Amino acid sequence: MKAALTNLLVTVLLWNTAVTADTTEPRETRQARLEMVREQIEKRGITDPRVLKAMRVVPRHLFVPPALRSKAYSDRPLAIGEGQTISQPYIVALMTESLSLRPASRVLEIGTGSGYQAAILASMAGEVYTIEIKQRLYQQADRTLRALELNNIKTRLGDGYYGWDSQERFDAIMITAAVDHIPPPLLRQLKDGGRLVLPLGNPFSYQNLVLVTKSDQDFKVKQITGVLFVPMTGYALDRKR
Repeated sequence: MKAALTNLLVTVLLWNTAVTADTTEPRETRQARLEMVREQIEKRGITDPRVLKAMRVVPRHLFVPPALRSKAYSDRPLAIGEGQTISQPYIVALMTESLSLRPASRVLEIGTGSGYQAAILASMAGEVYTIEIKQRLYQQADRTLRALELNNIKTRLGDGYYGWDSQERFDAIMITAAVDHIPPPLLRQLKDGGRLVLPLGNPFSYQNLVLVTKSDQDFKVKQITGVLFVPMTGYALDRKR
């Protein structure tokens, strides 16, 4: 876990508002985060100790707009602008646990959004690559992640449908927006034995959160639970028009 997160010694420019957190984090914020993990996550069956630790430490309130900061640890998604949301804490934990990450894992996230999910992944994996298609959200998330000194995260502005050009494949991929099929470019960028988690189904209705495990040239799909995510934009939607 990065020292910047542990100590909460940061100055974050977020939504054009300066937010300062220091080693004396307000008691109510820390207590709200611990209660969030205990009541919303552990009691729903999340058991991976590394996921629980990350959720206890990463300051979720720094990833939401100032007007919603008092609701940062509530049991629901929150709007972050541009028609996007920061996912419900339980769903963040569930998707993260599904990837079975190791300290050396190389992870690709499609849909940076606020940057919160990337911060959780970065506290557990060796390298995180995250792509955001909406410029304003990309800039905000990039500033926040840099301020938190999460140096094992690489950010990019672009269409995540095509993944991240790289010679090395990924151990795990997470898609944080709904799509009605598994993008072939992402499957190709997944290692043999790698895991991909995504909300699969109608982008404008309810979807199934699924875990895809790659095996040679084939893959198997396991349903996890019903979810409701915003649509994956860019090519994923344009191809249907």
